[in-house]
Amino acid sequence: MAYPEVIRVFATSQDPDFDGPWQARTPSNSTGSAVVIGPGLLLTGAHVVANATFMQVQKPSQPDKAIARVRAVSHDSDLALLEVTDPPGFLSDIEPAELGPMPKLRDEVAVVGYPVGGEEISITEGVVSRIEVQRYSHSQRHLLAVTVDAAINAGNSGGPVFGNGKVVGIAFQKLTGVDNIGEMVPPPLIRAFLEGVDLGKRPEIPALGITTQNLENPLLRRQLGLNPSERGVVVLHVDYSGSADGVLEPRDVITDIDGLPIANNGTVQYMGNYRTRYDVVLGHRYISDRIELGIKRGGIARTVTLELKPWRPLVPRSRYDLPPAYFVYGGLVFQTLTRDYLTTWDKWWNKAPKEFLNYYYLGYRSPQQHEVVILTQILADEINVGYGHLYNEAVAKLDGVIPLDMEDFVTRLSTARGVVEIETTSGGVIMLDAEEVRKSTPRILTRYHIPRDRTPGLPGAVVMPPIPMRAALP
Repeated sequence: MAYPEVIRVFATSQDPDFDGPWQARTPSNSTGSAVVIGPGLLLTGAHVVANATFMQVQKPSQPDKAIARVRAVSHDSDLALLEVTDPPGFLSDIEPAELGPMPKLRDEVAVVGYPVGGEEISITEGVVSRIEVQRYSHSQRHLLAVTVDAAINAGNSGGPVFGNGKVVGIAFQKLTGVDNIGEMVPPPLIRAFLEGVDLGKRPEIPALGITTQNLENPLLRRQLGLNPSERGVVVLHVDYSGSADGVLEPRDVITDIDGLPIANNGTVQYMGNYRTRYDVVLGHRYISDRIELGIKRGGIARTVTLELKPWRPLVPRSRYDLPPAYFVYGGLVFQTLTRDYLTTWDKWWNKAPKEFLNYYYLGYRSPQQHEVVILTQILADEINVGYGHLYNEAVAKLDGVIPLDMEDFVTRLSTARGVVEIETTSGGVIMLDAEEVRKSTPRILTRYHIPRDRTPGLPGAVVMPPIPMRAALP
């Protein structure tokens, strides 16, 4: 049989409900593909198993299934490692696939998996048409990807792409609105993920923590102290507590990264063959790794070293396998502003509140604010009469102080005494008596069938006992 190492994955998932953050959505079923890469081990896509509550795998042309679990996952690079738990030895008759080298342009490849429309294995062939940094839709990270013109459809996700009999990629997404343009995770990212699992590294891809601008304008280059032969990008912003914090400054010019010269359009010659974004070098790095940058500051060249840290935007991008952070206080529902909450609007990039979009696209963490706390809805009750219009706004201040993050906000409200004042970003003022709020909490939670007043893990949760079902009358 062709490609016995390609396995079908059945996942039952339960996503959070960001409109009602104390509950989850109805479980859903989906299928994907995977490839055997070691004894009892399968490599697939992170989006195949995101928020999964139960998983099974099935070998080609065999009806029996085995139970599997996630051993490691990197949502950044859309990769997951599964292991079969029951029955043991389920994959012992299959020779693991071998990971191959980075493919080249025009190399012939075969996308193998179980796309929708049938039960048996499917093979589509094509060639490598592009190799460059692309946006990974699962994580919103910009990482190296390989584009192929072979069809990649729903169900193919997580399946291997073979070249010369070896795995040269994992299929993970396709361009919508066009035909036969699919993308796969390339071998450098796959190797970094698997080696990181063996070494116990954090499954996150680090970030430089800076915003830069290309330097294609000659006057701008001269004003920043570059001579005619020098190239690079200029730093516009340095993220608070990011990799470059305390090392780089606005208007520094980065001329090279990890030994690779940066062109004025913000690209490097990666692996000697591929011209793409300069941050491509981060794809095979780990948190706490160190990386050297060549910079010019005030016309003086120097070399600096960064210790790489995770990417921590003010508004977190899509998160998985985590419940949303919420807090119900006096019937007011507070949440952390995240991309997941923004997507509760259809065509959210157009229809979500402009204030929230401004935080998403242009906001930065600061020493005073690590997260944006928002008021998402008002659960009507006598204690919050008159405040019903102040929803889908950010909290500007709590008792005159900007909330640092959700944990800080919850801690301060939970320990408050007397009258607390919450100011929203529209200028709205909410005043509540802390003691009356404590008395009203059980009433509100019971009325709206909410099991607890905050996300587990936040300090001081109030848990409501189960509401008994009424027995049927005789």
